Amino acid sequence: MDSKTFDVISPVDDRVYIQRNYASPQQIQRVFEQAQCALKLWRRTPLDERIALCARIIDYFIANKALIAEEVTWSMGRPIKFSAGEVNGFIERARAMLQIAPQKLRTLDAPLLDNFKRYISREPLGVVFSLTPWNYPYLTAVNAIIPALVAGNAVIMKASAQTPLTAERIVSACAAAGLPEGVMQSLHLDHKHTENILKKADLNYVSFTGSVTGGQAVERALTGRFIESSLELGGKDPAYVRLDADFDHAVTNLVDGAFFNSGQSCCGVERIYVDQSIYADFVDAYVAEVKKYRLDDPTQQETTLGPMVRKKAADHVRQQIRAALKQGAQALVDTQYFIKDTGRGCYLAPQVLVNVNHDMSVMQDESFGPIVGIMSVKNDEQAIAMMNDSHYGLTAAIWTQDIVQAEHIGQALHTGTVFMNRCDYLDPYLAWTGVRDSGRGCSLSEIGYERLTRPKSFHLRLNTRG
Repeated sequence: MDSKTFDVISPVDDRVYIQRNYASPQQIQRVFEQAQCALKLWRRTPLDERIALCARIIDYFIANKALIAEEVTWSMGRPIKFSAGEVNGFIERARAMLQIAPQKLRTLDAPLLDNFKRYISREPLGVVFSLTPWNYPYLTAVNAIIPALVAGNAVIMKASAQTPLTAERIVSACAAAGLPEGVMQSLHLDHKHTENILKKADLNYVSFTGSVTGGQAVERALTGRFIESSLELGGKDPAYVRLDADFDHAVTNLVDGAFFNSGQSCCGVERIYVDQSIYADFVDAYVAEVKKYRLDDPTQQETTLGPMVRKKAADHVRQQIRAALKQGAQALVDTQYFIKDTGRGCYLAPQVLVNVNHDMSVMQDESFGPIVGIMSVKNDEQAIAMMNDSHYGLTAAIWTQDIVQAEHIGQALHTGTVFMNRCDYLDPYLAWTGVRDSGRGCSLSEIGYERLTRPKSFHLRLNTRG
């Protein structure tokens, strides 16, 4: 018998944090009916009014930042020291997408032609279904939800079962902002009812962030639907440290890029390639920097590394480490230095592996945890080959003082985003996209609005006589 409720087990202390009810088929139907009803009014609301109303959503997040940050920490384990950054990021991206909207959603006039009025309008798609993960529950949600709403769509959100409060907060923010009832709604769903929704005729767009297997399930459910979808499916993101890199800057930023959020970042650095001339010094400095982390209770301000989201995720990383060591890798961090790591449970010490190669799972398969492998390379050509040797392609980072060479290397990389001297960041003014098993589609930037609207052409003859 299917369960009607689910528990959110906090990785902080393994206790039930909250309990929620799954939506029933009747509730799902009502939500879609309300969305369709609200859509008729919302899509006719002038763009400047939609922008003004959505701007008020930001006010809610500013006013409730401390409470939302605490909920993020208890739900998925991020240290409270950093959880407010989730809210700040939501605000930053929302403001950017609101700023982009007037220019991108404007009517496009065709060249003048006697006796004709011709233009292209941007029409909302209809009902957008947003499925968001737990690792950055608000930062992943804002990418599609704010531009979808601004463009005139109605949105139904399904948050991860680990972070259901995210959806409830966003719905409350929209209500407080004065958006019409039914324009922004949420549902707590199991896999069966999620799949059923994907097959509904009155669903017009799907935004999904999650695993490759989850993305494949979405694709299967949408077969024959002829509707758009955007799938962000993770990565095995590489970084390359050239001989001319700012050494100290590269070390500190790449430690943060690999271990922030306990490595549970879609575009977190999972493998590093270093010029052989500085490899040994880089590894020593890198390990020293990693040891500065404090793995502890994330509700404490002094904690800089919290637990992984659940024991199963931590065990996956432990298994990758064991397999790599058996194949000849060397672990450089003594886990006893991090006493909270007992070898079981959600708390997992950060680990740095050397003597690794691409026959190892840790250098090929997504880890999504506090672990990184470091290899030396002879030159740019070898670095490019190693960085491209992956079935993922979300981001890649190059650490160098030479922007011309960085752009040259970047052009040779199979990835959605190329960074120079930074990593693990989404710029809302740039397209967020991936290749290969990192998914397809696009969010953010002006291109993100193209995904959430359709062009509609008007060809109007003004005078039918003469």
